[in-house]
Amino acid sequence: MPILSLQNVSKRYESDGQSVHALREISLNAESGEFVGLVGRSGCGKSTLLHLAGAMDFPSDGVVLIDGTSSSSLDDAQQTQLRRDKVGFIFQSFQLLHTLTAQENVELPLLLAGKPQAREEALKRLEWVELEGLGSRYPHQLSGGQMQRVAIARALVHSPKILLADEPTGNLDTSTGGVILNLLRRLTDEQKTATIMATHSLEATSVCDTLVRMRDGRIEEVTRR
Repeated sequence: MPILSLQNVSKRYESDGQSVHALREISLNAESGEFVGLVGRSGCGKSTLLHLAGAMDFPSDGVVLIDGTSSSSLDDAQQTQLRRDKVGFIFQSFQLLHTLTAQENVELPLLLAGKPQAREEALKRLEWVELEGLGSRYPHQLSGGQMQRVAIARALVHSPKILLADEPTGNLDTSTGGVILNLLRRLTDEQKTATIMATHSLEATSVCDTLVRMRDGRIEEVTRR
C-alpha cells in the first residue's frame, strides 16, 4: 500500500459567494523511498496538494490516505497526532522560532509530543544535516542554507514517513539550493521517507524519481524516471 494516496481528490473554497476550485479530481500515490516533484505555475494547486497530503487541510471530495488512514475520518486531536507522528514539513521561509537556538528548534516537536530524550535526538539530527557544533546558535547567526538544514533536522526529528517540502530552495542561491536538494535526496534514500516537493524550478526536480506537472488544479502529466 502507498504511504500516501490521494484518490479522486478535489478542493473548493468559497470566495465572494462563488466556489473556486483549487484542485480537480487529483489521483496520486507516493511510496516509501520515493521522491516526487510537483511543478507548475503559481496558483496551479501545488501548495494546496501539499496541505491535503499533510492533513493541514481536507478535501471537498475524494479521499486522502496517510499510511492507510483517511485524514477526513479523524477528529481534531487525532489529526494533530497524525501530523505529529507521520508527517514532516519544510517551508521556503524556514519557519524557525528566532528566540530559540538551532537545537531548541529541532527539539520542539518532541517536547510538544512529550517524547523522552529530545536533546539527544535533536543533536543526532543536527549531526545528520552536518551542523554539529552549531546547535547553540540562534537563527540570525546562521546562513540561509544552514537555517534550511535546521528546518530539515526539525522535520526529521520524529522520523516521519512522509516529508513535504514547499519550495525548499526558493530563498537560496543555486549552489546552496543544490546542497539542500542533495540532502533531501539522501534522506529519502536512507530514511525511506516518501518526499513530495513543490517547486517552480525544473532544474530542482533532477533529484526526483517522479515528476508531476500541474496546471489549473489538475495533474497534466506524470513522468517516472
